[in-house]
Amino acid sequence: MEQKPQLSFWQIWNMSFGFLGIQFGFMLQVVNMSRIFQTYGGEVEDLAMYAIAGPVTGLLVQPIIGYLSDRTWSPRWGRRRPFFLIGALAATFALVLMPNSPGLYVAIGMLWVMDSAFNISMEPFRAFVGDMLPERQRTLGYAMQSFFIGLGSVIAALMPTILTRFGVDNVAPDKEIPDSLRFSFYIGAVVIAAAVIYTVATTKEYPPSDLKAFEEEKQKTKGFIRGMVEILSGLSKMPKTMMQLAVVQFFTWFGLNAMWAFMTPTVAGNVFHATDPKSAGFQEAGNWVGVMFATYSLVSFLIAFLLPVLAKATSRKATHMISLLIGGLSLISILFIRDQYLLLLPMIGVGIAWASLLSMPYAILVGALPEGKLGYYVGVFNFFIVIPQLVASMVLGKILTGMFDGQTVYMSVLGGVSFLIASASVLLVEDKTMGK
Repeated sequence: MEQKPQLSFWQIWNMSFGFLGIQFGFMLQVVNMSRIFQTYGGEVEDLAMYAIAGPVTGLLVQPIIGYLSDRTWSPRWGRRRPFFLIGALAATFALVLMPNSPGLYVAIGMLWVMDSAFNISMEPFRAFVGDMLPERQRTLGYAMQSFFIGLGSVIAALMPTILTRFGVDNVAPDKEIPDSLRFSFYIGAVVIAAAVIYTVATTKEYPPSDLKAFEEEKQKTKGFIRGMVEILSGLSKMPKTMMQLAVVQFFTWFGLNAMWAFMTPTVAGNVFHATDPKSAGFQEAGNWVGVMFATYSLVSFLIAFLLPVLAKATSRKATHMISLLIGGLSLISILFIRDQYLLLLPMIGVGIAWASLLSMPYAILVGALPEGKLGYYVGVFNFFIVIPQLVASMVLGKILTGMFDGQTVYMSVLGGVSFLIASASVLLVEDKTMGK
């Protein structure tokens, strides 16, 4: 196998920069969609179901995009960059339209468009590291992505609060989106387009190592039916490491969705004593959830480059296991906190887990994948992100009403327990490259 050349720090910076924009848009969605749905009249117990767009579009889009990007090559545009650009432009469109939705169901529909766009861009970015970097630099490459994910998340999560501090209205008439939130989405549209265009313009991709064999393989498997057969048949050939990581991913992402879907009503009710989405207190709680999520994102990008050092000193498995353990205990602690500023403390632990989640599983995975199908298998790996989200969308509302009597704070506890199960599951994972 041809050895890839080692890239400089700034080359890795340039190839990862687009993730700043993608995550900026994604975090605007994560922090604010529950707030938007409740503003439009959505019920608390249905918040997780409204967000089903994310897992469904991921399940459908990412393996297909991964398969297509593996089979794409243009001397001018490369392999992954066309998909970065298409996804970014579609996300820009959705971010502008989302806060102008005339009602709840249009907002839900725009979420489907937005999630599809993010998935089109995200999957090729994950495969990009495997394409461009030699094995010894891949942990650094995913850490760089984590850095930009954290940076983009911090700014996006704080944006409504920043605009409010500058005098932009944070309240609006019944079933209308406040200007602070509306302008945040407009800014997100600009950021995602600019960041992805920067990466596309500054990074040159390597051609397939054997271009003739690459074209011959494309011709042999040409056609929609053959493509779908190849996509589905690959599921039965997943590497053992990938199946082991699937368990870890399932419980981690189930826990994250329990936190994301219900944090706004938790903070609004338990800390700001506001349950009416029209009230100033509820909208203030929405801004504070942005500060909380910005805190965990800040922590994640501050330690993004510490994790590879820790992984080298111990192992990627140990680093990920400890990080998830800290995150799980942190989520459980939210049950006991009633002060808005103290709520920032568990977000530090969540940030450690988030930083590890964005880098360690991928660094372990890529070393176990066949070279010519990185995009496809990274797309399939996304199944184990979207399936737990799909399950969460269908069951969290029932758990909230059936087990916790509508007390949303217990959803953070549920998320924490799920993280602890994920942490224990890391012990079962085989890392073939042993943290190199």
